Amino acid sequence: MTQTDDDQAHDESPSPMSPVTIISREEPTEPQRRPTLSLPRQIQECHEVICLDNLFTSQRSNVLELQTRFPNYEFIRHDVTEPYACEVDQIYNLACPASPVHYQYNPIKTTKISFMGAINVLGLAKRVKARVFHASTSEVYGDPEVSPQVESYLGNVDCTGVRACYDEGKRVAETLFFEYHRTLNVDIRVARIFNTYGPGMHPYDGRVVSNFIMQALQEAIMRFMSCNTCVGPMNLGNPHEMTIRELAEMIICLTNSRSRLVFRDLPNNDPKLRKPDVTLAKTHLGWSPLVCIEEGLLRTIAYFRDLDLSKYKRPTNNTAHRKSEIANQSKGAPR
Repeated sequence: MTQTDDDQAHDESPSPMSPVTIISREEPTEPQRRPTLSLPRQIQECHEVICLDNLFTSQRSNVLELQTRFPNYEFIRHDVTEPYACEVDQIYNLACPASPVHYQYNPIKTTKISFMGAINVLGLAKRVKARVFHASTSEVYGDPEVSPQVESYLGNVDCTGVRACYDEGKRVAETLFFEYHRTLNVDIRVARIFNTYGPGMHPYDGRVVSNFIMQALQEAIMRFMSCNTCVGPMNLGNPHEMTIRELAEMIICLTNSRSRLVFRDLPNNDPKLRKPDVTLAKTHLGWSPLVCIEEGLLRTIAYFRDLDLSKYKRPTNNTAHRKSEIANQSKGAPR
């Protein structure tokens, strides 16, 4: 994503719509009914799926339908900074608050999630000999000085800035994944995911709607987990660039809004460029992004128009400890 002086860019990483950590055990069973295409593929294919989430940035209502309709889906409230034991075949580590309004609210917790979470996930993968997917981010490139960004680019990151809890947390997580792979032969797949948006994203996410829709991301991840020719890191994103101003004007046009543009200074350490080189994904996965920005925005606008905002909590006093849900209930806050 490019940026002009009067445009403002935000963080890129997996949207909070996805469960924080998904662990899949491949034991096919008969589904009660035919699932819709919007459901995670592991559930559609009737694998036994265990979802671990501490509900730091999400709420239980996100998964209620899955729990009700699919006996092969199980939700467990658990913090990834604590070990978890089970017998599984595949692990998807998506754990980390991705929006600045979330990860800057509790930067120490954010760093611990990336570091300690990676150790616990990798320890489990080593013990049960499971293939493990790690959702890294374009933020490992920091504020890049080259465009497009290829996987071999080492990045330009401020290790003491306000975004460092997320950027450096993701970088050290990648270090752990590749050391476990090199020294302990853990079967890993590491993807650097660029801007994501689409139906299911958090209404108070705080980031700009950018250039990579959810369904395309899910397809890329599934292909990567089935790929035996590359462990990563691999860029997953859309190389199409546009300014934040162009994006805002397109949204105003598609929504028939009378909103006016307000220009603000760029936040500290915010990246000015985001353009992935996806050659590696094309070569090994036969994958490239297919959803154009206009179509993706139309789907997302329709999702937001049908959304009941009262069911979502703002990122204010919510914490990541296990009693946070009980505390919110006692205050009468929506879960």
